[in-house]
Amino acid sequence: MMQFFKLAFKNLFHRPLNLALSLILFALGVGLISFLLLFNAQVKEKFEANLAGIDLVIGAKGSPLQLILCNMYHIDNPTGNIKIKDAKAFLNPRHPLLKKSVPLSLGDNYRSFRIVGTNHDILSLYGGQIKEGSLWKKDLEVTIGATVARKAGLKIGDAFVSSHGFDEDPDLAHDHAKFKVSGILKGTGTVLDQLILTNTASIWEMHAHAEAAAEDHEDHDHSHAAADTLDPHVHDNSNLDLLAHPGEQITSILVQYKSASNYQALNMPRAINENTSMQAASPAYEINKLYDMIGTGTETIRYIALLIAVVSLISIFISLYQSMKQRKYELALLRVMGSSRTGLFLLILIEGLGIAFLGWLCGMVLSHVGMSILGNYLTEDFGYDFQAWVLLEEEWYLFFIALALGAVAALVPAWKAANTDINQTLGEK
Repeated sequence: MMQFFKLAFKNLFHRPLNLALSLILFALGVGLISFLLLFNAQVKEKFEANLAGIDLVIGAKGSPLQLILCNMYHIDNPTGNIKIKDAKAFLNPRHPLLKKSVPLSLGDNYRSFRIVGTNHDILSLYGGQIKEGSLWKKDLEVTIGATVARKAGLKIGDAFVSSHGFDEDPDLAHDHAKFKVSGILKGTGTVLDQLILTNTASIWEMHAHAEAAAEDHEDHDHSHAAADTLDPHVHDNSNLDLLAHPGEQITSILVQYKSASNYQALNMPRAINENTSMQAASPAYEINKLYDMIGTGTETIRYIALLIAVVSLISIFISLYQSMKQRKYELALLRVMGSSRTGLFLLILIEGLGIAFLGWLCGMVLSHVGMSILGNYLTEDFGYDFQAWVLLEEEWYLFFIALALGAVAALVPAWKAANTDINQTLGEK
């Protein structure tokens, strides 16, 4: 049998141009499918990890998908802000339907990592735990995610200046005050890793100063919460802090129901959307819509990949069939030297499987290198780490499908080779 393998691979590389054409087509088909498997699996994994048991997001009216992407995945801009006096019912810790309400205040960044004003309850949503230091207690203290600590090089006790907006811009720096790192979180594999967490009053103070500077220090109406944070002030990091300042604004509220099957809870989003100036969006529903949108594009690419695979199948068939015709004298001699019909059949079949294996191997390298390159851009744009050098279970299925395609392409040439007429072939020579 080893002789057949040696002879088969020698025959393959004896026709380098034919082999190259078949491999390129096969590798493109396999590579595209493998890349789609890698991309879809990791995108889905990251979206599902960040659902975090959140049943509802309440924020300013606008696009519900934008509301979800901004406040849960932190990859879009806010739809606006909401006033605490309008949202106070949903911030009430005694609300009969709500298990947890986590306020978020966005608007600033440090080196493109978002600074989020919130309370300590956000950690329980994502399973966050302290690795070093402690959680923020005073104004302008921050607790940073593992990715922030690693990429920004921040340590306990470090101080930094934030910038307005979500992209680092020295011209928009809040240089009147500095944040100080009080703690670093363990890695969770969620969006928490790339956030800088502080209390809401710190965000108010930063924006209050920015407004004051923009108005050339003219008098303007701002709450006491913003003013008294000029000196570090200890807060209890609960929603009671917010309820004491109804005139202030926050970006959104992440909500968990006590019971998702409760009839009143199920009707809450519609009631908010119809009867208030705010908007409520269901993360599960909006993310499923996003999957559908992504699915349309990936389905098209998948069909293109399958078309390329079919063309490569035809290419392998033509290559082997022409090779068999060119080598019919050689095949007849093998029969004379003792090879059976089965042996000749296996020889051509091995050649087909060999092309399929090499094509699968090249396709896998192509897809994983592609993910490695694209993953760097995705990480820059969305903040999530994409792993290129992982092998999915589905890719092993792809291996067996590739071999099956190679075998199918080789069947007819192998059958023709096995039924070579020795006398006629040698007589023609």
